[in-house]
Amino acid sequence: MSESLPGYVQDIDRIIADVVNKHAVRVDRESAFPSEAIEAIGKAGLLGLISKKDVGGKGESLEAAAQVVERLGRACGSTAMVVCMHYSATAVIEAHGDMATRKAIASGKHLTTLAFSEQGSRSHFRAAIGTATAKGDKVRLSAKKSWITSATKADSYVWSSKPLAAPGMSSLWLVPRTTSGLRAPDAFDGLGLRGNDSRPVIAEDAEVAKTALLGADGKGFDIMMGVVLPTFSVLSTACSVGLMEGTVARAAEHVRTSKHEHANSTLADLPTVRAYVARIRTATDLARCLCTDTQQALATGRADASLRVLECKAAAGELASEVGDLGMRICGGAAFRKDVAVERYFRDLRALSIMGPTTDVLYDFIGKAALGLPLF
Repeated sequence: MSESLPGYVQDIDRIIADVVNKHAVRVDRESAFPSEAIEAIGKAGLLGLISKKDVGGKGESLEAAAQVVERLGRACGSTAMVVCMHYSATAVIEAHGDMATRKAIASGKHLTTLAFSEQGSRSHFRAAIGTATAKGDKVRLSAKKSWITSATKADSYVWSSKPLAAPGMSSLWLVPRTTSGLRAPDAFDGLGLRGNDSRPVIAEDAEVAKTALLGADGKGFDIMMGVVLPTFSVLSTACSVGLMEGTVARAAEHVRTSKHEHANSTLADLPTVRAYVARIRTATDLARCLCTDTQQALATGRADASLRVLECKAAAGELASEVGDLGMRICGGAAFRKDVAVERYFRDLRALSIMGPTTDVLYDFIGKAALGLPLF
């Protein structure tokens, strides 16, 4: 019964049925930001899902955020990724941000995102290349960020730079999108996740207050590893699982309804096709199981939690590619038709799997961990 589901699940399911499904095809076709969906999510209080109750948020866990992102992924990968990045940045702001921004997020009136990846460090997002320079009580930021989700739509960025003065790999800043000196010159026109407004952002002496520092100067790497990586890895995996579920549902529908009229049979009558459906069902369930286990490991402080954080995104990347490929194979020539929708999920799954840290980078970390070597 739907009444037994948590309120936030009922709310997101209603938004998906009323809003997200209505706009998903257009979002992909036109590379349009899912403004209607994000507005509805905000009004329902779900942008503040993981915000603390003392600032007006729902005070829910990473598990709740994963449920929301997965359900969105089943319908629209772009919307799911926007929300994934919002929650990942919100986790930092909840831990280190100012009260006004926290309250704005909790009220559903503030969308935020991460601004880590740079042209000079590529998928090694932990390594800041951009600089922060003090000027009185202000700080000037200069960088070439390679990709920022919601780049022209978010209200703020959680921005990484080299430390201001302290030793360390990086510092983090809360940067309003409208800060003078920021520009996003190139619109996104990519293969998948076409509506998430992911594009480069250039900072040329973008000036923020010193109080915009999130955490201590030079401690950005610690926040990335302790807050951002676990949150983003789990939520991006949940997004992958949602897209895989969407692929399974649409491939299965095609198989059940497509007929060989000359033989009075459907594609579902073919053992080879059923085997392919079984493979994508199993791959999806494997990814979900690892995602769920990672959440449990983090919640209970298990010794293998850090390893699971690395493994869940890496495994999801591999399994997502398999599910996308087989979904296309199951539907054959029909898979290339827009109305079947499998090709949209195929493209979104491909785009999601290469987001940093990439699968190959994660495998390097996992290999080091398995061999008892230091990760960095």
